[in-house]
Amino acid sequence: MRYFYKNNNSQKLIVFFAGWGCDENQFINLQDKKDVLILYDYQDLKLDFDFSQYVDIYVIAYSAGVFIASIWAKNIPNVRKKIALCGNPYLFDERLGLSEQTVQVFKNITLDNYLEFRRKYMVFTDDEYEKYNRLQSLRTIESCADELNALQKMYADMKDKINPEFDAAIVAENDLIFNVSVQKDFYKDKLHIVKNARHHVFFRYSSFEDML
Repeated sequence: MRYFYKNNNSQKLIVFFAGWGCDENQFINLQDKKDVLILYDYQDLKLDFDFSQYVDIYVIAYSAGVFIASIWAKNIPNVRKKIALCGNPYLFDERLGLSEQTVQVFKNITLDNYLEFRRKYMVFTDDEYEKYNRLQSLRTIESCADELNALQKMYADMKDKINPEFDAAIVAENDLIFNVSVQKDFYKDKLHIVKNARHHVFFRYSSFEDML
């Protein structure tokens, strides 16, 4: 697991479990007063970070990061709130998480079609598409493929350790990656829906704190 840390000289920390294929570059439009720790690239779950300096910690988990948070957030002390964002802890469950068809879409991403994938699945408007390409992940397709394989193995090995409890959930109304009606049923009254949005909802917020 890799991380990016932004020190804003706060006693409060937001831990953001990013999604598959992400890095910190995709979230630099978000400006917070709290300190921020962005976790990504889940080819392993090793992390060397001192959480003890913080009196209040808030967890936001996005997409595949919802599964990672569901098995790893127990290692974080002083957690005041956990939010699931556009994802489900049962990541590779055919009904609750990613369908096999969607997984195959991910596995078939190449340098020839990744822009089409972004426009169809990640953003809702042309303006968001332009912003997404400007603030894109700098990871390679090979790195993302290795991470996907690692996530599938991790899920098979650790799905019995999932803690599915989150205090709140946010779902994009037009998400084509996770079935929206299923997420409504799963999260029930904990759910907030972002209207007219696809999977990458981060242009609808000015900070991670807005999501809390």
